[in-house]
Amino acid sequence: MSVLKVIEVLGNSTESFEDAVNNVVKEASKTVKNIKSVYIKDMQVTVNNNEIAEYRINTKVCFGIMDD
Repeated sequence: MSVLKVIEVLGNSTESFEDAVNNVVKEASKTVKNIKSVYIKDMQVTVNNNEIAEYRINTKVCFGIMDD
């Protein structure tokens, strides 16, 4: 039987939503091991001078709890 844990992580990027997801995985993996999936809960952008300035995402990161 496997046991998984879910944490909420916010991410952002000035490039794209895909880059924001990559940033979430990259940063979360520094302290969380065994990441299984990332669920994108919410997406939004900030606008400056009628152009997208920043892509923001609210994610749920799912990872396995490891036995020692």
